[in-house]
Amino acid sequence: MKDVTQLHDGWSLRHDDTLLPARVPGCVHTDLLAAGVIPDPYVGQNETAIAWVGEQAWSYVTDLAHDSAHERTDLVFDGLDTAAAITLAGEPLGRTRNMHRTHRFDVTGRTGTLEVRFASAYDEAAAVRAVTGERPNVYPEPFQYVRKMACSFGWDWGPTVVTAGMWRPVRLEHWSTARIDRVRPLVTVDDATGHVEVRLRVERTGSGAGRPLTARATVAGRDTEAVFTGDGTVLRLEVPEPRLWWPRGHGGQPLYDLDVTLLDDGAVLDTWRRRIGFRTVEIDRTADAHGTGFTFVVNGVPVFARGVNWIPDDVLPSRVTPERYRARLAQAADANIDLVRVWGGGIYEDDAFYDACDELGLMVWQDFLFACAAYPEEQPLRGEVEAEARDNVVRLMPHPSLVLWNGNNENLWGFRDWDWEPGLAGDSWGEGYYLGLLPRIVAELDPTRPYTAGSPWSGSWDHHPNDTRHGTHHSWEVWNRQDYAEYRASVPRFVAEFGWQAPPALATLRRALPGEELAPDSPGMLHHQKAEDGNGKLNRGIARHFRLPEDDFDRWHYLAQVVQARAVGAGIEHWRAHWPLCAGTVVWQFNDCWPVSSWAAVDGDGRLKPLHHELRRVYADRLLTLLPGEDGPVLAVDNQSAEPWRTAVTLRLLDADGGAVREAVVPVGAAARSVARTPVPEELRPAPGSSKEFLVADADGLRAVHFPVPDKEFAYPPARYDVRVEDVPLPDGPDGPDGSDGPGRNSDGPDGRAGAVDVVVTAHTLVRDLLLQADRLAPGAVADTGLLTLLPGEEARIRVTGCGGVEAAAVRAALFSVDPA
Repeated sequence: MKDVTQLHDGWSLRHDDTLLPARVPGCVHTDLLAAGVIPDPYVGQNETAIAWVGEQAWSYVTDLAHDSAHERTDLVFDGLDTAAAITLAGEPLGRTRNMHRTHRFDVTGRTGTLEVRFASAYDEAAAVRAVTGERPNVYPEPFQYVRKMACSFGWDWGPTVVTAGMWRPVRLEHWSTARIDRVRPLVTVDDATGHVEVRLRVERTGSGAGRPLTARATVAGRDTEAVFTGDGTVLRLEVPEPRLWWPRGHGGQPLYDLDVTLLDDGAVLDTWRRRIGFRTVEIDRTADAHGTGFTFVVNGVPVFARGVNWIPDDVLPSRVTPERYRARLAQAADANIDLVRVWGGGIYEDDAFYDACDELGLMVWQDFLFACAAYPEEQPLRGEVEAEARDNVVRLMPHPSLVLWNGNNENLWGFRDWDWEPGLAGDSWGEGYYLGLLPRIVAELDPTRPYTAGSPWSGSWDHHPNDTRHGTHHSWEVWNRQDYAEYRASVPRFVAEFGWQAPPALATLRRALPGEELAPDSPGMLHHQKAEDGNGKLNRGIARHFRLPEDDFDRWHYLAQVVQARAVGAGIEHWRAHWPLCAGTVVWQFNDCWPVSSWAAVDGDGRLKPLHHELRRVYADRLLTLLPGEDGPVLAVDNQSAEPWRTAVTLRLLDADGGAVREAVVPVGAAARSVARTPVPEELRPAPGSSKEFLVADADGLRAVHFPVPDKEFAYPPARYDVRVEDVPLPDGPDGPDGSDGPGRNSDGPDGRAGAVDVVVTAHTLVRDLLLQADRLAPGAVADTGLLTLLPGEEARIRVTGCGGVEAAAVRAALFSVDPA
């Protein structure tokens, strides 16, 4: 039986002729942080102070001693970031130049000093660029010349922290005769029978060459075996009537252990185990009168994808533990999300990420790692790209949550619209990867899943890559130049990116910018705003709807978060109402990799923005919406549940003081997975341009509101409400809003264990977009509710965990609402 020895201890990092303790998995930055050599790059403007780290070469050393009776010993690196030379006892073992691959070296009988020398990623990129020539990209950093996490070099939401190190596990594998090299399980369902085709490849020692070996596979109580003498075999199993894996909200997520065992004359040589799920998935790209669709079909059922884009959860990705993955993805599931797109400027995430998605019913759209740049197709990059793709397709294909391979992010669009073509003058730029190499690899290795060449992509060059009528669409004119009301101007077939910025929670800002007098344009706030003209766009977004606050950071902070939630909510409400023409929305973005003003719904410390609560509302199975229409508002009853929805909607035309002008009860019904749209009766419509009338729709605990003019033109009364606090003892639990107590991730102290309170708000006037910012009560406090609109006499109960003993006066200071202009 193969033996494995983890090599995580005993490493040192060489720095200025001294040796510092090193942690593996880890990186140079985490080791320098632990040794006190550099400050936290996430705090203040320390990012610039530690830039030198990414510009230097670094070495990791350890003493490698092993004694094994096996024929062969391999040194295995699951992830080397990025350009490394490995020596053992002063003799070269090999070189690497790809962060996203596994590397294996034969060290049988060899011991001594093991050294892994990492070149600066900048030097590696310069060497490659000298061979391939210059290519355009959207940032002044050379990320397209090195197979490394692109956002290490900074992005419009991330810092420039160029890492190096052994970021995934290192181990010795001792084996004899043969070992399992690769397992590809092709899982399909046909006529209520599950099929598992296990394609096995082995590596043999010299003594094992040509020797008959036995491979055995077991799943769901079924097993089969085969004897073979070559380098592999195929095992086939059938599972009658397997329980199907479904996206969350559509059914359960049953998982089955698939075991593969390699034997020599009955003796176990090696084993492999993964969990699989039985389900079918395809993309319906049928042409119709409106263009070309893009609809996920799971187990034969068309699905409206309620998605988010995922970026690396830390710019130092070795710090993301399985527990942190689980906590962040549980936050996604709690927001009624059912699809997570792993964006192409990051990484192929750890297996723990996909395990959690399997269990939570989160479909995974996986980008290959190309983003926002022209990528050379020459060597040495082409061979690395192919090896990387093969490695990761095989590694990830057992996961039933994985539903799509995507060739790139925005590069096909960039070639057409971002003035790349003239400068390239015929040079390669990545098209051969997206339309040639990658689809061939997917077809060869993982034919059970669909592939698309890019996002956005219209399916062919016959249409503009970002055509709303065909395939996937990225909507960025809104935010960059237009108000969010313009989302309603079109109905794309599938919206794969759209979003709006807001600052993080106040407690996150206080931790990241200690001692700073916060203002939208204070030095730290500007440093933690990476988008081009980001604050200008934030301010223009606020000013279109509200009076832009002057010298009132708290008000500005609140309004920026309100506009973010409203903007994303407006887009989803509109596009969901046009299902099945529009078959999905994928919000940019769900998470952050550090504390920053960004498009995220969960900030860099894991705290929920109001957008997260809004996603939970607009991604719920049942959504009640009032949509502006040419002839007045339209009531949309959106039912993505499996059961028909028949209800009575109370429509009320109210004046600004909350008094009823007219009301009616309207019976409505929507079949399962469908939408019903009904014009609001003329007598209940606010007068066009009225600053004193608004419309409210209520049904089954859901509410929608419609105001005919921007907030700054509406005659809001000064908000008046009472607040009382009721203690609610809760059992102790982990600190922090994401269940994590790791460094820099809401480890603020014991507040997360301090019980809970119910905040009860009783409105005496119209109170629009009431928000309790719970982190103002305690850094670890979390509210279960986002923006609320209350009518006079209504009461709302907000559960806050992590802040027991708080007084009503403190709560009132943490409450914000829309005020009169």
